Amino acid sequence: MLKTIQKHGITLALFAAGATGTTAIINALTKSTIDMQSAKQQMALFDQVMPADRYNNDLLKNCFIVNAPPLGKGEHKIYIALKDNAPQGVVMKTTAPDGYSGAIQLLVGADFAGTVLGARVTEHHETPGLGDKIELRLSDWITHFTGKVIHGAGDTHWAVKKDGGDFDPFTGATITPRAVVNAVKRAGLYAQTLPPQINQLTPCEE
Repeated sequence: MLKTIQKHGITLALFAAGATGTTAIINALTKSTIDMQSAKQQMALFDQVMPADRYNNDLLKNCFIVNAPPLGKGEHKIYIALKDNAPQGVVMKTTAPDGYSGAIQLLVGADFAGTVLGARVTEHHETPGLGDKIELRLSDWITHFTGKVIHGAGDTHWAVKKDGGDFDPFTGATITPRAVVNAVKRAGLYAQTLPPQINQLTPCEE
């Protein structure tokens, strides 16, 4: 009886070790492919907020970690766009903390002179049929930031029309677009402060 139990135990141990080894091999073989696909998806999104003719460096490799209150609480990643090694603009991951149903995550591209080059929502929990119109697949509203210039923190154009600004709200929903407009404005203003800091930024860990 004891020998039988020991035999089964050894068999199970060998099976477990074999399964673990197989899993490790599969992970090793597929990791590079998964990483490559992830990078392609991220760059496709970057291209929507930072025109390709604005830079010729690898944005993903020019990533930095910042603690910048204008982008939201905690750490955020930013990516500096260079053309022939000269800084041209930045892609920023930023947060609108005051959405109707919680925080809204965005990707914002801007140059250093106050022009927003593009914005996209990457994550939200807004109400379907109302606040979710911030998604590009449901509405082109988010594209209206492209090319808009921020003339300082007191620029009253950067608000929804209900607050005296230029941006349309959604029918039945003002909180969501207001949160996004304010977040994009804060990110664009932060971009203008970056040039003197670029050489002191902390690179992202690979």
